[in-house]
Amino acid sequence: MATNYASQNRYLCEFGHAMDMTIVSGRQGGGQLNYDASSLDSLYRGRLVELRELAESRNISKGGSVEVLRARLIQNLVLADLDLSWDGIQAMSHNELGGILKVFGIKSSGSQRERRQRLWLHLNFDSRRMTIERLAEMDRDDLHELCVRLEAPLTGNRTVLMGRVAGVLTNQLNGWGRIKKSLKRNGISYSLGSVENETLANNEEAFEPVDADFHSDSPIAVIEDAYDSLILGLDTLEPVIQEDLRTVSTFVEDLDRIIGTILRGSGGAWGESQKELLLRLSKRRGWPVNEEIVRSRITRVATDIAEIKGAKIGEFGKVNGNSFLREQVSSESSKNRISEKLAVVDSILQDSKN
Repeated sequence: MATNYASQNRYLCEFGHAMDMTIVSGRQGGGQLNYDASSLDSLYRGRLVELRELAESRNISKGGSVEVLRARLIQNLVLADLDLSWDGIQAMSHNELGGILKVFGIKSSGSQRERRQRLWLHLNFDSRRMTIERLAEMDRDDLHELCVRLEAPLTGNRTVLMGRVAGVLTNQLNGWGRIKKSLKRNGISYSLGSVENETLANNEEAFEPVDADFHSDSPIAVIEDAYDSLILGLDTLEPVIQEDLRTVSTFVEDLDRIIGTILRGSGGAWGESQKELLLRLSKRRGWPVNEEIVRSRITRVATDIAEIKGAKIGEFGKVNGNSFLREQVSSESSKNRISEKLAVVDSILQDSKN
């Protein structure tokens, strides 16, 4: 699978980086949250090993389960400007709590008190460990403290307090502790919203739609050759540029998807404004694109991926592409790779017959 190919290359890189990303967070007027959706999307879909690498690179504790670590990273990177202590949570409005719960990827409905309870539980406990059975192991002081934080009545003996905490946990069951499955599987729909809107905002010309499927991922041969093209002649370049290109090449599948999204937002046109948008999005994701050689190679490979996808190359579809990647796809190395794979398949078939 293409995903495995990119993932393997990511850890095979001699200068492999953690999931570096630039994250913008804070509040706009009226309390509206502002954050980098592409970075949040990466956290939603990140695996434990990737999230641990990111946490280590940012000097954030990497302990705990994948969901505990995910919540910690969202708190410290995406929502770093917010006070998410118990007192800070108490000061939040109903709508603010709902918006923050959505950013964490958990249930956001319910009363204001239920939202406060859910957010505090999500930030401070592992849902697999904070169970009703676990309450039986706690003493009265611990249960009393939980009642304070969960805004439950504080009077009564240990058994009464345990029942009150258990009632809150039952009411909040499956509402916290892990992001929604749809977010883990598909991420968030920032692409069609922010990327396409940004594309259209930067183009005054109305584009005519083209008959091409920009939603589909490129074939594995295109992905593999895009990777090869990005690191072509690496030994002749400076070490810093080698490192940057190696890092960018591990995100070649993300590059392919971003190109498809940009093409959908621009009506299938691919020109200078689309290249500039691609570089902005790449930088926003934390890719090392400051060096001109790196930027040039990314846009050159991207242009040919766009052409293979069926884009109108040039600002208004009048300029031909360089066919850099198209030549790579049909190159001798690609033919040899396909021949090798066919030989392996043939060998397996022969062995099965014997």
